[in-house]
Amino acid sequence: MKMKSLMMTKYGDVNIGLEIQEVPLPTVTSNQVLIKTHSASFNPIDYKILRGDFKAMGKIQFPRGIGRDVSGVIEKVGEGVKKFQVGDKVYSRIDENFVGTMAEYVISNSADVALIPSNLNHGEAASVPLAGLTSYQALINVAKLSAGESILIHAGSGGVGTIGIQLAKHLGANVTTTTSTKNIDLVKSLGADNVIDYTKQSYFDQSTKFDVVFDTLGGKYTLDSFKVLKAGGRVVSIAGELDSVTTKQLGLNKIVSFILAIKAKKITKVASKMGALYRFLLMSPNGEELEELSKLYELGSIKPVIDKTYNFDDSIKALDYLSKGRATGKVVVNIRE
Repeated sequence: MKMKSLMMTKYGDVNIGLEIQEVPLPTVTSNQVLIKTHSASFNPIDYKILRGDFKAMGKIQFPRGIGRDVSGVIEKVGEGVKKFQVGDKVYSRIDENFVGTMAEYVISNSADVALIPSNLNHGEAASVPLAGLTSYQALINVAKLSAGESILIHAGSGGVGTIGIQLAKHLGANVTTTTSTKNIDLVKSLGADNVIDYTKQSYFDQSTKFDVVFDTLGGKYTLDSFKVLKAGGRVVSIAGELDSVTTKQLGLNKIVSFILAIKAKKITKVASKMGALYRFLLMSPNGEELEELSKLYELGSIKPVIDKTYNFDDSIKALDYLSKGRATGKVVVNIRE
């Protein structure tokens, strides 16, 4: 049996490296579920991989699926799956081995799946997994952000930023975020206590120093995070240089690890001088943490922020739009009407 799937066909620009193709329906093994996709969402990692940004970590065998977030209904369960049944409405940030949620059907490990929040539709649910788990793992697992602490979240109007602000507020932190003029009202409505309009102000002008900086931008922002950090504070980055913990997680060889350690040297040096923590977060799929996020959505502590929704035939346009870097919240694709 065949299904339609958006496939990466070669490295390059969004408009030349993608194509909707007919591919075989995936088969389910013991601890997996087959999800009939209703909606999926794109993340910056999708166009960065297509562009070839991560070739050093390993080359892609083309054609390859694209997309990591899915919301849909379980069509089949493997014989080892006890927690879910056919007909359950679920969502998942699928394992890297099964990447390809821009497709009519998707395989996921059952351990990476959770029931969608009861108050969200499939499009809203599809906006959550990768960005939600990234914020959850960065703020709760790594930064261990606690009530009364101060945090600076870069790019508060992005997919991760919009969830990060709300999660940090739920944890009781004092939240400062950067955004452009047009998104000030949005980030305030999400709970930001202090907003820095980066088109007019610099976050260096803040008189306060932060307990935690959540770096979603990388480049110069990673090193500069330490200039506004309290001694002993924590910088968690999803876009900066890889640290030794992440290099080990990825199982990279000694030569690549050595090169990455040299690239991260300035950062590790300044962190050590300040007694601060620096971690590059490599988010990982996790069904139990998705369940925790579901509770927060059901409580209304976090609300989905969706910029645009496209239909499947326009999925290339959807990724092209996201790649321009101006999306507010998430870009969702409805695979089925």
